[in-house]
Amino acid sequence: MPKNPPESMQHHLRQRLNRHARERWPHVAAIAVRFRAGFAYAAAELPGGQILPLCRLRFTGVLHTWGFALYLASNDSYRDNFLPSGLTAGSPEEALDCAGDLYLNALASGGSGLIQVPTGLIVLVGPPASGKTSFVRALIARRQIDEESVVSSDAIRAELLSTSPPEADSDVADAWIFEERDRRIVARLATGHSAVAESTNVTPQARARLISIARRFNAPVTMLRFNSDVTDLLQQHAGRGRTDITAADVRAYASIMIRHATADQLRSEGATAVYDVPGRCQGTTPAEAAARFSFV
Repeated sequence: MPKNPPESMQHHLRQRLNRHARERWPHVAAIAVRFRAGFAYAAAELPGGQILPLCRLRFTGVLHTWGFALYLASNDSYRDNFLPSGLTAGSPEEALDCAGDLYLNALASGGSGLIQVPTGLIVLVGPPASGKTSFVRALIARRQIDEESVVSSDAIRAELLSTSPPEADSDVADAWIFEERDRRIVARLATGHSAVAESTNVTPQARARLISIARRFNAPVTMLRFNSDVTDLLQQHAGRGRTDITAADVRAYASIMIRHATADQLRSEGATAVYDVPGRCQGTTPAEAAARFSFV
């Protein structure tokens, strides 16, 4: 059976996690860490006494690098997962950020348990097959947003293009589609309504274009990140039957997101708030994920 790290390392890990949590999630009373068989199990202690499991860290033999597994509330288990670096091991703070953005941000809304998304620009960020469209459909079905608020590049492509597939994939067609998308977003924000930009948005260039529009109207920008785990994405992609996007495309988008769409990167670009949307990787249905958000 793997051994736990020395007591001095255990103490150091607890200190690091609690110091980081105080900066990022001051509404959390403490981060509790228990050790068993070479693993450190981190959980949030909430003011009312509730314990919320977050993640499991695997001792690698060194102080600053730990393997990462995310807690799955659906079956009360842990699953190895990727950090924003694209690796499955990293610093304790990276691991806590991944789990905290998923489980702790929702608790900062004054006790409602819902993530409050203000009226403004909502940017979905995620590779193809990551669940963006299913999430949006769930929001509409639950009447949390109006269908008119969703500005989808795929929907615009289907609506505007009646040309042959090769022409539809051209740079000219793409420019036309995104110009129309921008026009519709401007129309929404100019009248004080929210706009949901549903496209991959995994590159800084794509997001800069959207942020620039929001700034023209002084509108807050909320970015919602979707799963970039390649194994899950390819499984989902295989079941969709789409021929316009290949498995290689999915891998490429996922790789770009891992490198260029971390939560810290999105905040540095000008996002007012960044939240991770749980999905299949966490055993969460689109309806369950939608229920965690409130659009005001």
